[in-house]
Order: sequence, then structure tokens, then C-alpha cells
Amino acid sequence: MAKIRICHLYPAHLNLYGDRGNMLALCRRAQWHNIDLEVTPIEPGESINFAQCDLLFMGGGQDSDQKLVAADLKKRQAELHKAVEEGMAIFAVCGSYQLLGHYYTASSGEKISGLEIVDLYTEAGPKRLIGNAVVKCSLWDPPRTLVGFENHAGKTYLGPSLQPLGEVLIGYGNNGTDKKEGAVYKNVIGTYLHGSLLPKNPWLTDKILEKALSYRNQVFKPARLDDSIEQIAHDSVIKLATSKRHKKLSSRV
Repeated sequence: MAKIRICHLYPAHLNLYGDRGNMLALCRRAQWHNIDLEVTPIEPGESINFAQCDLLFMGGGQDSDQKLVAADLKKRQAELHKAVEEGMAIFAVCGSYQLLGHYYTASSGEKISGLEIVDLYTEAGPKRLIGNAVVKCSLWDPPRTLVGFENHAGKTYLGPSLQPLGEVLIGYGNNGTDKKEGAVYKNVIGTYLHGSLLPKNPWLTDKILEKALSYRNQVFKPARLDDSIEQIAHDSVIKLATSKRHKKLSSRV
């Protein structure tokens, strides 16, 4: 039986807007796909053996939590970078996504040094970017849509070595201007989408499981699943986001 070992980083600190639901989705779909899953929660100060980790899950957190995480992981930066280059998977949401880059400049002007795992940087903007989002993802075949909820003041800009996770159809994405959302590097996926993201986007959950399996040269053999309930949840977000955008445009006329 295929097996994935997940390290759930700081679950008590990184759990904004239902991010823990992403872990529930990963566990349930792994079970349905007949994948043995071992989940290890990691708290601040505890040792992390990245050699024993196939997938690192990092949820969203406030600036104070982000500083705590940054300080803790900085001690293991070289080890983490080595694991990523060798193919370890990471799924990082919002504040943790920002933390993977070079730095995050807070609204106070304080510059929080990042882990420099991926080529991006983030600077706080004058207003929060909030709302339901719809994103077109064409990185894998077939192209799909992603839906989620974003709430961030940080504006993230990608370097030339990164691909965005998708193109923003509705919402703000990385910075509200370039229509890019998230970032993908090797087996690392970063995104601003909360909500929880994975229960409403089962295809992405499976893609993350596939990436984690590939790290140990295991093959993902998906079961044939009925995703009708997940699709209803997905479509409801698109309907809500489209309706709100239509109302906003109508109010400007």
C-alpha cells in the first residue's frame, strides 16, 4: 500500500478561515484512494525531521503567528531547502505562502525575513483584498477552476522562476493587479485561497497527494470517486462570486 507522511506545521497557530479542513480533506481522500496516511502535528520548538516528511502542510496565520513560524523555521532553513529541491511537497496557504518567499513587509513597515524557498516577495498594501475568488488553473490537464475565499493585505509578486497556480477570473489573487494567483515550484504549491480550499476542489487535493507520493517514487493510483457533493460546493462558490460581481458592476452603472 502506498504511504504518505504529512507534517502539519503549527496547527494551533496556522488555522485561519477553516484551513484545518484542508487536512481533513487530504486524510479522507487518501483513505478513499487506499493510501496509508501518517499525520504528525508539529508545534513551535519541536524538532522536525524533514527526511521523514513527504508533505508539509502550512495553514494561514496572523502577522504575529507568521513571525513566530519564521523564527522557528529559520533554524531549519537549509534542511528545508534541501528537502524541497529533492522533491518534498509543500502546500502553504496565505501567511505561510508569503513566508516561503524572500520577505514580507508588514503595514507597520517591519520587514519579516522569509525562508527563501521560492522566488517571491510580499508587501502590505493599503487595503485588504477580501472575497470569494474563482481561478482558472491550466498547469495540469485538463484545465480546471479553483474556488476559495481570500482575505489578505499582503501583495505578493512572483519572480521569473515561478509559475502562478492560476489566472484570476473573479477576485484579487496575489496582488490585485496582475491576475495571478498562487505559485508553483517543483512540488511546492502556495495560495491565498482559504475556505477551506481542498474540500471544494477535490482535483487539487488529489494532485497534492500525487506530488507527495512522487517524492518517494510511489505511483498515484486514484480510485474512481463520486465527487458530486464536492462539485455542488464548488459550483455554489462560483455562483455566489459571480452574483456579487454582477451586483457590484450594476451599482457602478
